[in-house]
Amino acid sequence: QVKLVESGGGLVQPGGSLRLSCAASGFDFPRYDMHWYRQPPGKQREWVAVFTTGGFINYKSTVADRFTISRDNANSTLFLQMNYLKPEDTGIYYCYRRTGDFWGQGTQVVVSS
Repeated sequence: QVKLVESGGGLVQPGGSLRLSCAASGFDFPRYDMHWYRQPPGKQREWVAVFTTGGFINYKSTVADRFTISRDNANSTLFLQMNYLKPEDTGIYYCYRRTGDFWGQGTQVVVSS
């Protein structure tokens, strides 16, 4: 079955960096667009970035100059490199496959001094 497992979250100071990973299994990963979402505390889940099968990449405007989405199709893994982190980046980060509506369990990111 489809499985998405995020990792790499943690506590980081403002200005720091984290690299999130999403290990995918149970489907032909290269054939699907993949997204990152996040849910800040007390707020609704929001879209962060997408990497399509055709190589199109797009970001939420507030992260576009700090985050980088990438994918390793050979190893069925999606990444999110997050630099210059801000307290407002705090939240649970999710990997998402829109086709079929599949979510991972999330990984917590806390940006705080």
